[in-house]
Amino acid sequence: MPHLCGFAGAYMFMGEYNHSLDAKGRLIIPVKFRESLGEKFVVTRSLDACLCIYDMEAWEAFAKKLTELPYNAKEQRELVRFFLSGAAEVELDKQGRILVPNNLRAAAGIEKDVVLVGVGGRIEIWSSKAWEETQTSDEVNRIAEKMLGNGFTI
Repeated sequence: MPHLCGFAGAYMFMGEYNHSLDAKGRLIIPVKFRESLGEKFVVTRSLDACLCIYDMEAWEAFAKKLTELPYNAKEQRELVRFFLSGAAEVELDKQGRILVPNNLRAAAGIEKDVVLVGVGGRIEIWSSKAWEETQTSDEVNRIAEKMLGNGFTI
């Protein structure tokens, strides 16, 4: 895994799906994602203003990498604490929904309308408002130019 939120699983998640949480905080997971996640998976905080969903294989690889960080440095302990204390193992109900814990919804500013985004080895859950704010082409162009240079082609 090249970095902490990298691709570790056998499936590459992609796509964007708009959904709403119900009054109890349950969220429908799109069928395309459910097929590869399995019945149980992990939701945790992200470094961005969203939540991350990992299948169990990817979560185990991510958690292993976190727990292998040196314990003697305060920053490493804080990073491990951030991700692991915020993690929740969730299970799909018969309607394909998960209950998103209150503390995680609060951490990501999620109230009702959300966007689920497949980004390789994980799925991100964004509030619709926060997702819209990230989707400015000028910002993406600036980042691409900085990260990839002018020679990057698709």
